[in-house]
Amino acid sequence: MKKIAFIGAGSMAEAIISGIVKANIFNKENVIVTNKNNKERMERLEKKYQIQSIADKERVIEGTDIIILATKPYDLEAAVESIRPYIQPEQVIISVIAGISTDYISKLVGKNAPVIRAMPNTSASIGFSATAIAAGNHATESHVKEAEALFATIGTTAIVKEDEMHIVTGISGSGPAYIYFLVEAMEKAAVESGLDPSTAKALITQTVLGAGEMLKSSGESAEVLRKKITSPAGTTQAGIEALQRNDFQHAVMECVKSAHDRSIELGKSK
Repeated sequence: MKKIAFIGAGSMAEAIISGIVKANIFNKENVIVTNKNNKERMERLEKKYQIQSIADKERVIEGTDIIILATKPYDLEAAVESIRPYIQPEQVIISVIAGISTDYISKLVGKNAPVIRAMPNTSASIGFSATAIAAGNHATESHVKEAEALFATIGTTAIVKEDEMHIVTGISGSGPAYIYFLVEAMEKAAVESGLDPSTAKALITQTVLGAGEMLKSSGESAEVLRKKITSPAGTTQAGIEALQRNDFQHAVMECVKSAHDRSIELGKSK
């Protein structure tokens, strides 16, 4: 069975590890995590998921089939430098780092190893990630299919052009946080109106799940679904008008644009 190594042990790495461990697509002893120097974090992941945490970078890379780069953007150079002597051309490198191009990673690696860029989200931990995948230097169709099969075990996938990854970052990459922020506001309004917090959370959570399932299974657009439940002069109409008065749609569009622009900035800084 294949071996996969995570360079970086942050929240995204953990989300993917959690997802692939639950999907049982790797033997746990073939899932390895390492980071710069946070031994406590590595040991916590090892204990929680029964995987391996190894500080010695040569041992991490030796015999590994898939290398997942999951560091912060500003830690990437040092991380690649620490493993570069041990990377072999047949090893597939998958980056889940926002804003960083495959060309730049290839330059850091300095070898002809195939590089693929992916943008999952933290819903990977429960098998509901939406992951975009883009091929980089020396990545063949076979390598892309391998990456697609990996991320398909933790949610849905889409193959995109690399220059589309910035907007992907702004929607599906960061998107869960926007939904959580909306839910925070709805919960606060419910509690301020006298509803029990646990009841508010349960109702809002199911509402979000139901809306997502309707978008997925009904075949209808968000606009059509919205209009179907917005009766003239009704309660939903009153709520929508309040959102319109506060320029809700523009705020969301600016939110996505800001994340998109920040992704571009991160790439330009390299």
